[in-house]
Amino acid sequence: MTQARFQLTDAQKTQANEELFALLRIPSVSADPQHAGDMSRAAEFLRAKLAGLGFDARVDSTEGHPIVYAERLKAPGKPTVLIYGHYDVQPEAPLEEWVSPPFEPTVREGRIYARGATDDKGQAYAHVLGAELLLESGELPVNVKFLLEGEEEVGSQHLEPYLRQKAQALKCDAIVISDGSRFAPDVPTVTYGLRGLSYIEVHVQGANRDLHSGSYGGAAPNPINALCEIIAQLKDDKGRVTIPGFYDGIEALTQDERDMWAQLPHSDAEFASSIGATGLKGEEGYTTLEQLWARPTLDVNGIWGGYQGEGSKTVIPAKAGAKISMRLVPGQDPERITKLAMDHLPTLAPVGAQVTVVAMHGGQPVKIDLDNPYVRAAGAALKTVYGKEAAFTRGGGSIPIVAAFREILQAPVVLVDFGLNEDAPHSPNESFALADFHSGILTSAELLREMAQIDVQ
Repeated sequence: MTQARFQLTDAQKTQANEELFALLRIPSVSADPQHAGDMSRAAEFLRAKLAGLGFDARVDSTEGHPIVYAERLKAPGKPTVLIYGHYDVQPEAPLEEWVSPPFEPTVREGRIYARGATDDKGQAYAHVLGAELLLESGELPVNVKFLLEGEEEVGSQHLEPYLRQKAQALKCDAIVISDGSRFAPDVPTVTYGLRGLSYIEVHVQGANRDLHSGSYGGAAPNPINALCEIIAQLKDDKGRVTIPGFYDGIEALTQDERDMWAQLPHSDAEFASSIGATGLKGEEGYTTLEQLWARPTLDVNGIWGGYQGEGSKTVIPAKAGAKISMRLVPGQDPERITKLAMDHLPTLAPVGAQVTVVAMHGGQPVKIDLDNPYVRAAGAALKTVYGKEAAFTRGGGSIPIVAAFREILQAPVVLVDFGLNEDAPHSPNESFALADFHSGILTSAELLREMAQIDVQ
């Protein structure tokens, strides 16, 4: 086992906790215009901290919320590492489900409960403190740039234009992001792939008004029935999506990947139990982990139509609709998949139903080369901190800005997550284990130390 170079004293842990708590107390909810002032306060908090560490730090305005940028370039001949995170958080609703106030960090059983604790203030701030830990022992062994944005939770609308405008200034050898979850509490993890996304809405119109179900039922078109028929035809009995061309060009899983994932400590029964499900149903021919990480999906995320109030109202509604997400894998382009869906769904409409499909948003899938030296450096850093080999997994979710970073800055992305799914990001009672926060600080320091060994000449 490699001996970790860095350790945190009790005093350092206490100071780290207090600083994170102060950041968590700022209700930086990007979706709510009433919190615009809090967004600026959070950005200034981070700028001041990084400036205090000797970074050239500033707050850059955008047409939306500000971006914090900081750099310390005092390692000539060494790699330049850009660390990305976000300081904005999800809305706190439903407030009544929180055990303690969402913007008053509370520690229970070794976990920090607060909105943004794991997503992403805790994980991003661990990198800030990792840099501080290195500086306390001398100098940063690599050149470091921080980019901390305030719109991740609302789609990062202004980040890509910022990246394109500042591409030369942001030039780097690797991009580090910690904004997700490890495979399991005792499994240090490097994520080397993310699914992409195509998101659509389906609108079904029947009659020109709601109709009395006695006077018109049995003859008039029913948009809810029509919508159910359409949705039922989108998958076959083997769990495969039936949109023509949907699977064209998909990059197949390698046997090495299948073997690697088969060795991970996973139980279908435990997975089902953890979400309160009586069983699992996915695409035939693939394990649960393969279904989650390397196969595309189609899921109905919301559905509406007709009367939803108390009691009964015997009407045939005029309209119905659904929101549908399709998670995509390497080889699938979100624009192409969206067009395939928009062309296909109207052909499934029964007589009397008019179907309109609206494209919402999407993101490219990403797969990172496991042989990349920066990815290997992440594995080495995790082994040093945790005393065991890191697992290399893909993620089932989507982080659209990852593809934008890679395309615009032409640098590999390294995804090293400190959180866990049980942290409940986006949910009431979001939390982050103190031990994971502290391990994240150590991992960040060790990661920069490992990356310093990479030859960039």
